Amino acid sequence: MEIKTVRLEIPEGANIILGQSHFIKTVEDLYEVMVTGVPEAKFGISFCEASGHCLIRSEGNDPELVKVAQRNASEVAAGHVFIIVVKGAFPINVLNAIKMCQEVCTIYCATANPVEVIIAQTDQGRGILGIIDGVPPKGAEDEDGIKWRKKLLRDFGYKL
Repeated sequence: MEIKTVRLEIPEGANIILGQSHFIKTVEDLYEVMVTGVPEAKFGISFCEASGHCLIRSEGNDPELVKVAQRNASEVAAGHVFIIVVKGAFPINVLNAIKMCQEVCTIYCATANPVEVIIAQTDQGRGILGIIDGVPPKGAEDEDGIKWRKKLLRDFGYKL
C-alpha cells in the first residue's frame, strides 16, 4: 500500500464539501439539494463512480465550478467520493440536507481552507484515509478574539 496526499483546488471565494456516497444517483440528488437549499448559489458537483464504467459523473449550474469539481475528483480518484465546489453560499446552508441524502455515507470536510486529502493506494484502488483542513492553531482566543468571533457571526447574519 502507498500513501499519497492530494491538495484540493478551491477557487477564490468558494467553499468545498468532500464526502463519500454509494450510488450513481448521488450527483443528481446532490444537485437537487444544492439548488433547493440556496437557489442563487453557483456550484459544481463531481462523483467518482466505483464500479461499472467507473466514470466521474458531474452536474452543476456553473460550468467553471463543474470543471474545478471534475479536476478535484480526478486528482482524488477514490471510489464513491463526491466533491461540491460552491460560491454564493456557505456549507452550513446545505450541510444537513447533504447528510440526509440517502446515498451519502460520510462528510470528510466542508471548508474554504486549504485542504489536503490523505489517500491510500492499493492494487484495487484508492480510498480516503483522512483530510487536513487548514493549518494548526496558533493559540487560544482572548477577549478580543471572542469579540471578533461574535461580531463575525452577526455580520454573516447567523446570530442576532
